[in-house]
Amino acid sequence: MSPRPPLRAWLSPGLIGLHALGVVALVFCVVMGLWQMGSYDSRQENERADERAVPQVALTDLWNPDEPFLKTFNHRPVTFEGQFAPADEQVWVTDKEQDGRTGAWLLAPVQVEGGETILVLRGWAPETGTFPEVPSGRVAIEAVLEPGESHAGTFDADARTIASVRIPTLINEMPYDLYSGFAISTDAANSGGLDLVPPPQPGDVSWTVGLRNLAYALQWWVFGLFAAFMWWRMCTETLAARREKVA
Repeated sequence: MSPRPPLRAWLSPGLIGLHALGVVALVFCVVMGLWQMGSYDSRQENERADERAVPQVALTDLWNPDEPFLKTFNHRPVTFEGQFAPADEQVWVTDKEQDGRTGAWLLAPVQVEGGETILVLRGWAPETGTFPEVPSGRVAIEAVLEPGESHAGTFDADARTIASVRIPTLINEMPYDLYSGFAISTDAANSGGLDLVPPPQPGDVSWTVGLRNLAYALQWWVFGLFAAFMWWRMCTETLAARREKVA
């Protein structure tokens, strides 16, 4: 095993240029990677800002009942007028946490004026039980649209409970043509005394937004690692060649 070259050998004039070149290459790659990461973060923040800036619109102007729930509907604030179905047609959605407590959401079908029936999340209760009365007559509702939940939920017809807002399951249990998403009411007047459920805030932007910038950042850092490896290899080979000449 050849002895490790002394420190002064690494600082010899012939290697100073390699050291300088290695440092410049490594710093350049790191800086370029950080710049691309900054661009990626900016794209993410701009996407969040765009989602927050979405104006409130009339539900029937935005969404045809025959259309599926589109990505552009997610977290969209809407207004509509309609009439609540009878109180005994409401549904409890169990195991819903709010403010550190586990309780249930209350879903109520609402016949939309000029549309179909949409499930409206009126509020949260600490436990299931007797359904609160529904507002009578035609009411105005302000709400935020959400897609139905994807995990399975078994409907209990006797207790009128379900474990998730599973629209395909509820369509089979209700005598209505339901929209393929639901609406979280933001109006306490329609909550029946329950705690309002805070709608999810826009901001859960997919990590793939700005993916090209993220890929470029990783690419630059890989280049930096390669530059460091080449610096080490060229230095060690130069020192090894010198030792062979001396020997």
